[in-house]
Amino acid sequence: MMKIRAIALNTFNGLLRNKIIILFCAGMVCIMLLALTPLMLAKNNRGIPADQMQTMVLAIIAGIMGMVSGFGSLLAAWSAADAVASEMKSGTILAVMARPVRRWEFLLGKYLGVQMLTLLYVFAMLGLNYAMAAIGGIHIQTSVWPLIVYPFVRYAIFSAIAMLLVTVMHPIIAFGIVLVMSITAQIVAPSATPPQFMAPWVRQTLFDILPSTSALSEIRFLTVTRATLRAAPWTDHVFTLAAGLDYALVCFLLAAWLFRNRTLSRD
Repeated sequence: MMKIRAIALNTFNGLLRNKIIILFCAGMVCIMLLALTPLMLAKNNRGIPADQMQTMVLAIIAGIMGMVSGFGSLLAAWSAADAVASEMKSGTILAVMARPVRRWEFLLGKYLGVQMLTLLYVFAMLGLNYAMAAIGGIHIQTSVWPLIVYPFVRYAIFSAIAMLLVTVMHPIIAFGIVLVMSITAQIVAPSATPPQFMAPWVRQTLFDILPSTSALSEIRFLTVTRATLRAAPWTDHVFTLAAGLDYALVCFLLAAWLFRNRTLSRD
């Protein structure tokens, strides 16, 4: 257990200093600041009734946070892929395994380190939600816990998928596949206007195979009232979150199984 914790902490510290991750986050901050412009314009529009203003501001916040939250999925995927691949490319994995450390322990430590980073990102998003609500002069009716748990579970899925893929391929290719998967999952999600370029059976098959990112999106809770949230049975939350965690667990176990025969020499 001490070995896993040490690997997790080292991974987390390394990700905080990762130049690519820092660059991604800096770019995201710039895009987010530009996206705040419509929020300020809506707030300064005095000719709109209060209830309509709140709906408009919530929609703007949901749009901005949807972009930020989607970036978090990509951040989780790249962090997981790079955390494993960088150790193998530099050859430091050989020194880690010499302690000795089992291969599944190495992967678990890396995975937990990535989850520490995503949890930090989730709390940063939570603060951003309430900061934008304060700027827009509205109050978020949603409870705090869905805004934390739902994105965290979704990030756990994408990081597990990336870790599974990086055991057999280059991290950039693994990241690209996760990106395509996340986009496809959004396309095949149930909606009032399903895509016409895709046969219904293909859409249904992909929906059954891919992670249900729409169900695990916390953005939908930003546009509901507290009464609507209370009306939803707790079993819906339990089933959705349990299915997401099960998806992540299966992907991680497959990664551990594939990694046991993976050569540890430098690529």
